[in-house]
Amino acid sequence: MIIYPAIDLKDGKCVRLYKGDMNDATVYNADPAFQAAEFQNDGFRHLHIVDLNGAVDGVPVNRDAVKSILDAVDVPVQLGGGLRNMGHIEDWLHAGVSRVILGTVAVKNPGIVREACAAFPGQILLGLDARADRVAVEGWIEESETTIFDIAQRFEDAGAAAIIYTDIERDGTEDGPNIALTKDLAEKVDIPVIASGGVGRMKHVREVQKLEEYGVQGLIIGRSLYEKRLNISELINL
Repeated sequence: MIIYPAIDLKDGKCVRLYKGDMNDATVYNADPAFQAAEFQNDGFRHLHIVDLNGAVDGVPVNRDAVKSILDAVDVPVQLGGGLRNMGHIEDWLHAGVSRVILGTVAVKNPGIVREACAAFPGQILLGLDARADRVAVEGWIEESETTIFDIAQRFEDAGAAAIIYTDIERDGTEDGPNIALTKDLAEKVDIPVIASGGVGRMKHVREVQKLEEYGVQGLIIGRSLYEKRLNISELINL
């Protein structure tokens, strides 16, 4: 299982939101590049970045912060937030991002997802951020009637590298991931799943690790890493 430390960017700083609320953000580091380098030095081999302002505005916003991260590390970086057209996708992949995450466009403009998967095989991730099983879009502000299962199955044959499933109501709470829904999603599709939202203790990590047999290949961790609640060596060993 791959552990992805999360760097969520708001106004150029590393923050964590509570249940997806942009007005409830805790700043953990004003220097995203330094934070990224620290994660790499800790031994993590991948990074997960979200441009929160971009997700709300519908265009990349924290460009300078993302570019500073790319300059500071040599591990693969996956990026989401505000990528709404092929131009955005191409720009970031050409800039050095390893994989991009498409969320809102998967609901509102699914053709772009298919076009991107065909143009950049292995580099496109589906970002399914949901309350219960209903997908939220536009930076988690707007809730759709579409379920995570609808989207996942719609793109089963598109060639997405993985699905990132985030339970918004657990994100930033450290109350534990939504194991039941993560497992259900992984069982329903052949696309690998990356879990996100709610990790607070090592037992949560182990619970997700047990889902590997169903197709869960990774776990994104944010607040509990910043607040030093997890043993880094133990995480790396896992």
